[in-house]
Amino acid sequence: MIISGSASQALAAALARELEEPLVTAEYDRFPDGELLAAVPGIDDAVATDDAVTADRAVVVGSTVSSDTHLELLQLQDAAREAGVSDVVTVLPYMGYARQDEAFEPGHPVSARAVARAISSGTDRVLTVTPHEEAVCEFFEPTATAVDAAGRLAEPLPENLADPVFLSPDAGAVELAETVRDTYGEGEIDYFEKVRHSGTEVEISPSDVDVTDRDVVVTDDIIATGSTMSEAVGVLQDRGVDRVFVTCVHPLLASNAVTKLSRAGVEAIYGTDTIERQQSTVSVAPAIAEHL
Repeated sequence: MIISGSASQALAAALARELEEPLVTAEYDRFPDGELLAAVPGIDDAVATDDAVTADRAVVVGSTVSSDTHLELLQLQDAAREAGVSDVVTVLPYMGYARQDEAFEPGHPVSARAVARAISSGTDRVLTVTPHEEAVCEFFEPTATAVDAAGRLAEPLPENLADPVFLSPDAGAVELAETVRDTYGEGEIDYFEKVRHSGTEVEISPSDVDVTDRDVVVTDDIIATGSTMSEAVGVLQDRGVDRVFVTCVHPLLASNAVTKLSRAGVEAIYGTDTIERQQSTVSVAPAIAEHL
């Protein structure tokens, strides 16, 4: 069976269709004192059926985009275990706190490790989609599996891109751009270089390729505030680019990120449903299903 956290309902439904497994109804409530309750009222009946697949495994799907959704996930795991499910699989389409993967200053926690330990306590297996640093999978017990969903970003792109260039935000993320390009079927690869001229002045530019009169697809794993991305798009506009499309696995798009990117001249923003936004134009359900 598939059990959905409140932030991942569309993806959980898509995964249920992909796997042809039942989607059970979860309920989310809040007590007067502010405490949360995520429950699965019909789970006992589902587990009691003669369907071995239904009775033996529950897949809890929940992007942990907030402290509340972290707690929801733990409660849904426990509800499945309480109902007698023998195998609980946890899918983290987006893992919150994954970028806090080390103690950046003395006295700081490794937040990714802390939340991984909590999630590990209620599950038998973890899948997480395109984590910012794959090393965070080692914080889980047992180690989690990283699902590569970058190839899904090619699907919503226009078929008629003009001599396309696929750009990653830095040299370390070139593989992401390569995956999108390879799935799309044609195009050149490049990345942005950052040259610091002073404490406040940073120059961002494509490292090598000429973008004049060409369509550019900027790829990233996460777009949060959009500030760096919009600055990079501005550089492309100065260099005579034709159209600019922005793609990301996790469209966090906090605050006014969409406005920033639109003002910079972005033609369209495409994301997946790891975080369910208006820009979530493609689902990662097929990529997750392959691992289930």
